[in-house]
Amino acid sequence: MSDFPAPTRIKTNGIELSVHLAGPEDGQPLLLLHGWPELAYSWKNQIPVLARAGYRVIAPDLRGFGGSDCPEGAGKYDVDTLMADFAGLLDALGHDTAVFVGHDWGGILVWHAAMLIPERVAGVIGVNTPHLPRGAEAPTHYFREIGGEDHYILRFQEPGYAESRFEGREDDFFAFIFGKPPTAEQFEALYPEITHIPRLFEQFSGRDEDRIVVGPEDRKVYADAYRKTGFGPGMNLYRNFDANWQRMGGVDHRLAMPCKLVAAECDFMLPPKLAAWMPALCKDVDIDILEGCGHWTMWEQPDMLNAHLLEWLTRRFPA
Repeated sequence: MSDFPAPTRIKTNGIELSVHLAGPEDGQPLLLLHGWPELAYSWKNQIPVLARAGYRVIAPDLRGFGGSDCPEGAGKYDVDTLMADFAGLLDALGHDTAVFVGHDWGGILVWHAAMLIPERVAGVIGVNTPHLPRGAEAPTHYFREIGGEDHYILRFQEPGYAESRFEGREDDFFAFIFGKPPTAEQFEALYPEITHIPRLFEQFSGRDEDRIVVGPEDRKVYADAYRKTGFGPGMNLYRNFDANWQRMGGVDHRLAMPCKLVAAECDFMLPPKLAAWMPALCKDVDIDILEGCGHWTMWEQPDMLNAHLLEWLTRRFPA
């Protein structure tokens, strides 16, 4: 962890976030947002590279994760509350705007920020997560179609269910969840079972290091953090899927600021085909696809991801 900056606790929106800062204070700000079940630590391989290039890197643990406050109740994790967290964080650090960079749930949030607080968003980079139009039905309707009642996002709606499967087995859980991806050709044959994460984890019994994309020392950082917080607070993001969908009704999903997507060929949850809407929604967009890469892009192909980030950033937002 020698290149990973120590955390700073910063007050915003009535809570404190644990934030990792790097790079020159007068550099172009980049706000890096992680997904589930992750931490700001997921950007370990990007932070020093971006900082050395002259960018001001701001990487918080989201509320409910890691060293940040974990307020109780799903209603405290809705999209407007999270937007206020980010705006308040920029205010506390003295930045009017930042380039928002997000992976997985962090990716969902950066695209929402571009719609809901565009005055704070200079540009957007989605890592794996594309910008999507608002569906005709609530998200849980589509998850049920894809994976049935055992789809992990539906099981996460039940307070206590998934937590009871994961908690107490944190080391096993991160060995399981950080597994190597299937090939793109295998995707169709894996559904719907591949979406049944709590049930699949109950059957997990081994730690073959050859099939895990994150090493044991790095996995321990995650496991230790979740031993302290539990899994429930972070799952509150999922418990707001339908409420956030309702909130976004009538919101213009078209974006004018510069946008970038780095998609991953073998991400079975966020396949590159989901990016098909982006040219219609984003006035200014670049899309790249990392071949052979699965969901954990920052760990699986850090050098390629860094190259794509820096190529676009130095061209569109020089440090």
